[in-house]
Amino acid sequence: MRCINRQRIFYILILLVSALFFIILWKQKRISVLAYENKHYQKAIYQETLAINKLCVSSSDVSSDNFQTKDKLDALALFQLDAAKILYSDNLYKKVYPASTTKILTAYLALKHGNLKDIVTVSDNAVHVPSDSSKAGLKVGDKLTLEALLYSLMLSSGNDSAVATAEHISGDLETFVTHMNEEAKRLGATNSHFVNPHGYHDKEHYTTVYDLYLIFNECIKSDEFVKIISSTTYKANILQQNGTYREMLWEQSNQYLNGKREVPKDVSVIGGKTGTTDEAGACLILFSKKNNHPYVSVIMGADFKDALYENMTKLISSGSSRS
Repeated sequence: MRCINRQRIFYILILLVSALFFIILWKQKRISVLAYENKHYQKAIYQETLAINKLCVSSSDVSSDNFQTKDKLDALALFQLDAAKILYSDNLYKKVYPASTTKILTAYLALKHGNLKDIVTVSDNAVHVPSDSSKAGLKVGDKLTLEALLYSLMLSSGNDSAVATAEHISGDLETFVTHMNEEAKRLGATNSHFVNPHGYHDKEHYTTVYDLYLIFNECIKSDEFVKIISSTTYKANILQQNGTYREMLWEQSNQYLNGKREVPKDVSVIGGKTGTTDEAGACLILFSKKNNHPYVSVIMGADFKDALYENMTKLISSGSSRS
């Protein structure tokens, strides 16, 4: 009798454990299904919100017979703003390193929260950016307007200018970077993460072509931003720490605007931002017009600047056929 009871208890325990096991498996599967459904539901809501705001939206890449390339490029896209269309894209949502295209968000925050007449004092921290950084030639104790500083940021792509801007707007770099990430999310750039105001390489500093479009598209709504990025040069009069003045001339790095690269026929290049690091490759985001239609075009990760501009020329030339 004792033996029979023990067997019954043993079998009952096996049944209970088996039942519990299957219940756990079912719950885990249900949780996974709900997570998957919620993810795609949230993505659909997100894209619907962007569409309502008349932004270009696509859940996947858009092919085009009008643009072909044999060069290695990390990602690229052409956006027609007045039609809210993505005319062509490749790796639209791929994680890429933004290099100095980061500075468009830095400039945006400065224009949003600063006053162009503000006088900025350049700190030691701003001057001592990494030695292989692009620099505007600022010195410790320099005093210049925020307006002049933004020209040095966007034309000569100074990392020193980016730090000086960040410290002026937020008090310190850490707080400014927090604001960068908050602002990016507010603009819908949910696949980006920034750790500095200039784009000096860091594996945790990344974005996507689509996120860059969202940020840049918001920037070009500002007349002052467009004025800055469309300028070929800017001359600043800087008050130095010793009380004397020195003159600085900052020149445009965008080769379409500085005359080093021919602009395609019927296209007007208004402005944009360049960026280059070993890890990011050669990058460029442009605001242009063709046949009175406005476009934003982005190329990230070209191996060489020649390849960058040759493909950008093809890209911005292809826009009109689907206008």
